Amino acid sequence: MSGIGKIFSGMRTASSGLSAERARIDVIANNISNAQVTRTQDGGAFRRKIVSFKPLPQKVVNGRLEGGGVYVSDISNDYVTPMELLSEPEHPDANADGIVEYPNVNTVREMADMMTAIRAYEANLKAQEVFMRMAQRSLELLR
Repeated sequence: MSGIGKIFSGMRTASSGLSAERARIDVIANNISNAQVTRTQDGGAFRRKIVSFKPLPQKVVNGRLEGGGVYVSDISNDYVTPMELLSEPEHPDANADGIVEYPNVNTVREMADMMTAIRAYEANLKAQEVFMRMAQRSLELLR
């Protein structure tokens, strides 16, 4: 792979990270905005969503590994974290025992996840900027 080819490969990898982290940020924001929703169209309280990434397939070209990066493989419901149960007999969504099921969304955890996702997004953006400068410099040298 030529030097320019490596630069473009790096740009694609950073770009895939940007897309994946953007999806993660969107899902986290949705979790936070639904942290108090006790009734959904599907019935029951909102359930926290989780984003899963997988590596993009790589291939060997001329004896060198090409490709890389990640993609969002799944956005699924969190069935591991328990829902919050509170005694609120006056609440319209309370069961016969006066218990209301609240989402399994911990806003502190979500904010920490958001900060991590934003940092990862920024890191991929910085990498993308570096690859752009390298490409520009390469083109200047070829003149």
